[in-house]
Amino acid sequence: MPNGSLDQYLFSQTTPCLDWNQRFRIIKGVASGLLYLHEEWVKVVIHRDIKASNVLLDSEFNARLGDFGLARLYDHGTDFQTTRVMGTLGYLAPELARRGKATTSSDVYAFGVFLLEVACGRRPVELIVDGDGEDVFFIDWVLDCWRKGDILACSDGRLDKQYVLEEMELVLKLGLLCCHPIPTSRPSMRQTMQYLNGNSPLPEFSLFSLNYDEILGFHGDEILDSHVISCPSSMATTVSLLYGDH
Repeated sequence: MPNGSLDQYLFSQTTPCLDWNQRFRIIKGVASGLLYLHEEWVKVVIHRDIKASNVLLDSEFNARLGDFGLARLYDHGTDFQTTRVMGTLGYLAPELARRGKATTSSDVYAFGVFLLEVACGRRPVELIVDGDGEDVFFIDWVLDCWRKGDILACSDGRLDKQYVLEEMELVLKLGLLCCHPIPTSRPSMRQTMQYLNGNSPLPEFSLFSLNYDEILGFHGDEILDSHVISCPSSMATTVSLLYGDH
């Protein structure tokens, strides 16, 4: 591919910075490819390694999802099988460690990390100093900015605020929704494409005191699901996570 992989344009100091229009088009291109793999091909394809370095760019900076070395194929309507946990640190859905099943939902989680990576210009394993001087992980940093009412503070500084505010906010919030620690609360790739194309509004959802270690300490989906309050919306659920004393 003439323009190599996306990660060099996000993280290399010697490569020109992609503008927001290019990034948003790349995001939608990868989302479209994942929708095809999950729902529209004759088999269900679980990619298992979605990340910026596996997104290749053609001469016009159109995105192509590459590296299918870890992919798994299933017939539509069949159960996903337990397998070895494979992928890249920072993109692995939390349920993979518990169940060892790679699913379309675990791909959605990795895509959520990818969304935040592209919007923020940060690597998912990067430690970031928050406003209190504490080192926090990437997703926790984005969550903290949202709780403080300034989620746009997470946007890549190299963009110099030259982006469509509504699109940037959409990508950041959609990234968090796709990274939801409860798999059933993540959107499908079809729903994700509808949000990105503006054909459906992003559902209202709130995240309070989100603690991944606490969530992974639960046993069974019944316990996890008891912490989800759902009501009808454009994606069938409006998610409100209430932890601790809430």
